[in-house]
Amino acid sequence: MSDRNKTSMAEAVETMDQIAKNTSTPKTVKKSLTDLLDELNASQYSLSVRAANAISQLDDITQDPNVPSYVRTQLWQAVSKLEAIRE
Repeated sequence: MSDRNKTSMAEAVETMDQIAKNTSTPKTVKKSLTDLLDELNASQYSLSVRAANAISQLDDITQDPNVPSYVRTQLWQAVSKLEAIRE
């Protein structure tokens, strides 16, 4: 189970990293994702706690009306991968 969780986390991080590096992504979203990625890579909390916190923050980002629809779709994909993480 732990390997599956690590794989899901790595896929979600990769998706968010690609969004953050995309030149067409708004600066506010890039800043939020960069901060979120730093939190996800810190091992202070368990993998499931970091995933739950990330899901909450990504939900806030996707609610922003200034986020382009294609970015919102990619963020939902990352949320889906994070939701697969269980203790």
